[in-house]
This record gives sequence, structure tokens and C-alpha cells, in this order.
Amino acid sequence: MLRPAVLGLALASAVTLSGCNFVRNDISRTFGHGKRDNTRQADLAASQVTTIGVNAYLWHAALDTLSFAPLLQADGNGGVIVTDWYASPKTPNERVKVTATILDRDLRADALRVAASRQVLTNGVWVDAPVTAATVQRLEDIILTRARDLRRAAAAG
Repeated sequence: MLRPAVLGLALASAVTLSGCNFVRNDISRTFGHGKRDNTRQADLAASQVTTIGVNAYLWHAALDTLSFAPLLQADGNGGVIVTDWYASPKTPNERVKVTATILDRDLRADALRVAASRQVLTNGVWVDAPVTAATVQRLEDIILTRARDLRRAAAAG
């Protein structure tokens, strides 16, 4: 009586473990740790990487670039990154807040929009101050350059 139960348990365990191995291998391939062929490698360097809701190169580059400030919100599906107020130790009477929005799944210059707010401490009160367009443009250029570098690195292997 005990022998059929043990045999059944052993069979169920074998099926379960083989399924776990299949899942583990599938996950490894998804994250690029398994065996690759040339078509898979070409896909990694494509301009449209959609494992999240937006272009993964732009997303990673924006996170890297804005890592100087604490994050308030980071939504990979919606493509929005919002930083908290950041005051540089060099200019403690001035603080900035940055919002980066990724608008497309393709790696293109018009797929990224950066907005910044700046405040200056005047008589103990934070007062809104203008942000130069060159500052916002510079942030966009840094993010786009970093995204292109990430894409080139993925294409190289």
C-alpha cells in the first residue's frame, strides 16, 4: 500500500522539478544569461526595446542621469521619472526638481521630454525662478547620449 504512494510522490516530484528547470532556463534566456543565437543578440541592440512600457535604453539612461537627486516617482510603464527637490552643496540657496518623460518605445530624440523647476531661497522662503532652456536641453542631450551608448554596448555583446 505504501509503495504506490511513494511511487506517485516520486513521479509528481520529478514532473515538478523538470517544470522548475524549464522555467529557470526560460527566465535565464529572457535576461540574457542563457544560450544566445545571433538573432537574439540583434534584438538586444534594436532601437525598440519593450520589456517595459517605454524604450529600455532611454529609461535606464534617464535613471542614471537623474540619480544625483532623490526620486519621488519612477513609472516604467508610463515612462515618467520625477525627482524630489535637490540642492547642490555648492549652491545651498538654490534647488531644482526634474521630470523626465519617455514618450515612445523607439530610441529617438523626440521620444524624450525633460522639464525642470528651480527655486531660490529668498528671505527664508523658496521662490520660483526661471530655468534656462539650455539647462533642460543639456539634460536631454546627456540622457540621449547615455541611451545611445547603452545601445552600442548591447550591440557589441
